[in-house]
Amino acid sequence: MQKPLIAVLLASAFSLQAQAADLLQVYRQALANDATYASARASAVAGRERITQGRSGLLPTVGINGSWTRANTDVSPFNEGSPLFGDDGVTPVGTVPGQKVTLRTNEVTIALQQPLFRWDRWETYQQSKLQQAIAEAQFAQAQQDLVLRVAQAYFDVLSAQDTLESTRAQKEATTEQLASAKRNFEVGTQTITDTHEAQAAYDLVVSQELAAVNDLENKKTALQAIIGTAPATLATLRTGVTLSAPQPVNVDQWVSAAENQNYAVAVAQLSLESAKRDISKNRAGHYPTLDLVASSLHRDVGGQVQSQSGRTTNNAIGVQYSIPIFSGYAVTSRVRESIALEDKARNDLEANRRNAALTARQSFLGVNTGLAQVKALEAAEVSSNSALESNKLGYQVGVRINIDVLNAQRQLYQTRTDLAKARYNTIIAGLRLKAAAGSLREEDLMPINALLQQP
Repeated sequence: MQKPLIAVLLASAFSLQAQAADLLQVYRQALANDATYASARASAVAGRERITQGRSGLLPTVGINGSWTRANTDVSPFNEGSPLFGDDGVTPVGTVPGQKVTLRTNEVTIALQQPLFRWDRWETYQQSKLQQAIAEAQFAQAQQDLVLRVAQAYFDVLSAQDTLESTRAQKEATTEQLASAKRNFEVGTQTITDTHEAQAAYDLVVSQELAAVNDLENKKTALQAIIGTAPATLATLRTGVTLSAPQPVNVDQWVSAAENQNYAVAVAQLSLESAKRDISKNRAGHYPTLDLVASSLHRDVGGQVQSQSGRTTNNAIGVQYSIPIFSGYAVTSRVRESIALEDKARNDLEANRRNAALTARQSFLGVNTGLAQVKALEAAEVSSNSALESNKLGYQVGVRINIDVLNAQRQLYQTRTDLAKARYNTIIAGLRLKAAAGSLREEDLMPINALLQQP
């Protein structure tokens, strides 16, 4: 009874292992395991506390201070005639000479301070809003970067697999060609030169296979660093897929979007606004401050001296102001520093805008060039395949030599490898174009994922 159940479980396990992971599945693994993305997410959570912290400087502060003391005093005659002593001028009031006096004091103060005019705190509050917006923009940038990094690592693995498969197919064909050359040499229909050429081609392709194996392992390791686990079998790109051109087709619209919506530009813009607020905040060092203050003091004193025992309550409310006069040129220096930093932030914004526009143009050109290259390589693949068949036939009838067949084989497999890489590069360029325009989302992976198939 147990054997059929075990067989079913094993079959299920093998079917799960055989099911290849697609791009969306790998991306969701990265969402859960990528350390760089997790760091950005934690930074965004921390950034959401900035407004609360900035607003706190405008709200009242309330505190309680207290103390409890006990004092022991030895009474002895001194200073005759002192008003602290009795009629005899010797004994302190309420005591007798040689007596030990113990006093216990319990004091509690409740204090409140409400800022009425503090310009630097108001600017700090406005800056906190900008800092929170910067944190959110940086997190959105990290999300885009994760999409790009996952897609790049995913297709790097597929490209390395294609190169290895092509190299092994070329190795198999070269092995057959080498065996044919040896047979023909033994029967005397070809010279030793054909055998040497086939042997050289075989040795070369073996070296290329070793390099391809190493490159594939490196690419898998790079993907593992993102998703946190060794990558499973990956779904591959379907043969003969049609890649679409970017929409809109006008590059100026992409450049305009990049200059205004790119997240790096948004961060730079917010940083510039914060730098402007920083100038105003530092200038507040010359401004007066005004606070509402209130306090309530409660003191209990107990001990053996009756005249010093009792309870005292003192309530006070008022306005406290401060007018700065001279601070050793520190405020003026900080203002000059903040003006220079504001100029730096303005130039950083311009640099980010130019870089975003450049990236958009390059990516747009990369997509269109890639589409044209894919079309050309598809035609080259057909031509290379026909050339190989013709050279094989010519070799059999004696009008082509062995090196012609080997060169035709090499050209065909190289064309297939270049075609696969061109498709991958075109897809990545499309994602980079959307990232430059600040519009790349997880949903953009869905149409790409639809182009994949189980290997």
